[in-house]
Amino acid sequence: MDDFTIVSEHAHSLYDVFERKAELKTQTHYCPGCGHGITHKLIARAIDELGIQNRVIMVSPVGCSVFAYYYFDAGNVQAAHGRAAAVATGLKRTRPESIVVSYQGDGDLAAIGTAEIVHAANRGESITVFFLNNAIYGMTGGQVAPTTPIGAKSTTTPRGRTAQNEGYPIRVSELLSQLEAPVYIERVALGNAKQVMGAFKAVKKGLENQVKGLGFSLIEVLSPCPTIWKLDPVAAQTRVREELAQLFPLGVYRDRTKEVTPHAPLPAPPALSDVPAILDIEEGEPDCVRKAVTAPIDLRVRVAGFGGQGVLMLGEVLAEAGLLAGLEVSWLPSYGPEMRSGTSNCHVRVSDRPLDSPIVEKPNVLFAMNEPSLHKFLSTVEPGGWVLYNGDTVPEAVPSNVHLLTMSFTRMADELGDARAANIVMLGALLEATGALQGETVDLALQKIVKGARWLELDRRALELGRQAVHEGVCQ
Repeated sequence: MDDFTIVSEHAHSLYDVFERKAELKTQTHYCPGCGHGITHKLIARAIDELGIQNRVIMVSPVGCSVFAYYYFDAGNVQAAHGRAAAVATGLKRTRPESIVVSYQGDGDLAAIGTAEIVHAANRGESITVFFLNNAIYGMTGGQVAPTTPIGAKSTTTPRGRTAQNEGYPIRVSELLSQLEAPVYIERVALGNAKQVMGAFKAVKKGLENQVKGLGFSLIEVLSPCPTIWKLDPVAAQTRVREELAQLFPLGVYRDRTKEVTPHAPLPAPPALSDVPAILDIEEGEPDCVRKAVTAPIDLRVRVAGFGGQGVLMLGEVLAEAGLLAGLEVSWLPSYGPEMRSGTSNCHVRVSDRPLDSPIVEKPNVLFAMNEPSLHKFLSTVEPGGWVLYNGDTVPEAVPSNVHLLTMSFTRMADELGDARAANIVMLGALLEATGALQGETVDLALQKIVKGARWLELDRRALELGRQAVHEGVCQ
């Protein structure tokens, strides 16, 4: 009998040593018999054979798949739960020369990540997705997954999954194969050595498709999970063959690799010098820019009222005026789902110093456009701050350590021609009372934000009316 040598070669695209505690450096994070370890080896072998190790970026989200970055000696990016396909899309579009791999489990891809994978497939993103389906949430203790079979027990379905309560198992490969854009979709399994060899061919083809620039590929891998299934590794493989493969039939669900042409490269991004023209931004700065502020400024503003009162627009005008004055600015809106009459408020910060947060917890200016907003936010105004209240009478219990301007700004705006300009009347009152920003800067901000000559003229008159009210002492 001739001598022979059996060689087991370690894949070059896997790390030689795992970053674990000293006594665990030769052990993986995966349980004995887990399909993740097998799939890692298949992917690594395919990467080696295709010679693409230095181009690969692995994207792994939450779940057992998150550990991929401990094993693949390639680019690695961790994504939020379910968002791997979206992150992979961004990576591929910004680094088109890379081979971007999204590596996800069924609780991730088919649950919280359903929208991301469906739309990435529908767009035909040139990425390769490996979808490990073990029909259960593995890392978090065995909850029912979108792929769990009917009747199967889990920690969240102790009496078994029912179609009426949890719905039917989702067949991802069949679902995505109904879309026009995907190039290659195949379901394989890890139920025995023969299936593992077949899985390798699909894994390699999925990566090779991306090398050729053909488009979106997804390989679904039916994978054993012995620990959560409470089976030994051999019995877990038997379950893959005899149960999962019956519920999720193996095979090629889409293969357009021979009929599609490689994706054309995306157009190069525009030069920075072209951006102003693309965004319709005027070159240069008005004369008043960076000359409008001659004293330190730190406006911490809260604007509050009902939807439809111009709450957010008032904040935008303040923020835009701050930008035109060369100041540091933030604008953060907060509003309910109603188009009109719902609560609405926004945080605005305008300062000559860097901002630490867009949140305004202790405003030094409060625009209260209705009484509920006054009562809600009055106590937060810092001593010495300004409160502008859109009301007929001075409310009770106003602290004496704040400056209060009270008037029916809505009625004043209505007399101008439109009650909706009350927000700008209030802004004029603030500018006159505090001198916080110069009129030229605010006028430029109105020109940028207000659409239509009629509305711009109305807001200019509203701004002046607010100034006059303070100057003449009309506001209480």
